[in-house]
Amino acid sequence: MAPPVIALFGATALGKTEVALALAERLRADIVVADSMQVYEGLAIVTNQPDEAQRARARHHLVGFVLPQREFTVAEYARAAHEVIDGLRRDGRAVVVEGGSGLYLRAALGDLEFAAPPDDALRRELEERWARDPDGVVDELRLLDPAALARLDASNPRRVIRALEAVLVSGEPHPATGRDHLWRPGERYAHRLVALVPDGDREALRARIEARVDAMLVAGAAEEVARARERGPISRTALQAIGVRELSAVFDGDLSLDEAAARMKTRTRALARRQLTWLRKLPAAARVPADGRPPEAVAEDVLALVEARPW
Repeated sequence: MAPPVIALFGATALGKTEVALALAERLRADIVVADSMQVYEGLAIVTNQPDEAQRARARHHLVGFVLPQREFTVAEYARAAHEVIDGLRRDGRAVVVEGGSGLYLRAALGDLEFAAPPDDALRRELEERWARDPDGVVDELRLLDPAALARLDASNPRRVIRALEAVLVSGEPHPATGRDHLWRPGERYAHRLVALVPDGDREALRARIEARVDAMLVAGAAEEVARARERGPISRTALQAIGVRELSAVFDGDLSLDEAAARMKTRTRALARRQLTWLRKLPAAARVPADGRPPEAVAEDVLALVEARPW
């Protein structure tokens, strides 16, 4: 039987990367990164990719392999992740899937259903309509696919437009079953899902987030974004990486560096809140406290939980 997969999820700044490394060393496993932004080449600092020392401790996959000038979708990620994980399991390698993005973690572990490829002309039309009348676009989605609208933030133009585009292209509501039943036993891979959870001290988490952003700027995040811009216009998906849009605004003269840093911290705190919301949606996940604990100790707890339950 192929080795099982351990899936590790948690909010940013909880030490997830170091815990994944400790697990990989104990299990002689490869790490498959499930993160929507760490896929981009040349943005290692901004997207918090594993550094050379961390890569020397364990082999990492799906990090820094997409040019930031290219749009990249979760469907493309799913195909790449399945190819990597299938290959590792054939070779008898254990796998640790480290997830900072809930949807990408799901895409790595299961077989999601994806909408049809985008219709560029329709998307432009919907974007223009949103600029004129966002409420009208939301109302049309409510009429055609109320379940989709209920699952997303109606103030997020990208999500609303994509959902409406999907139903207009297909002629029917997009099925949600792929997402809803992903965590049931017997999905694509036998896996154990472990959620790293904070101790509830929001101020401590806030301090770690602010320290991380400050460290990124000291390490050269602004210079990294400048180099990426020199290679060509950055894609819409890569611009979602925290720091890319803000630091680009500095170079465009629209923000000061201090203003950009403040916005990066605000967005990172919002990301952590969304990730904590994801944690509550993972019914099969074992919870392991991670705040202020050595990663080796957290990894020991993870292994104890995994070994205590049959595969």
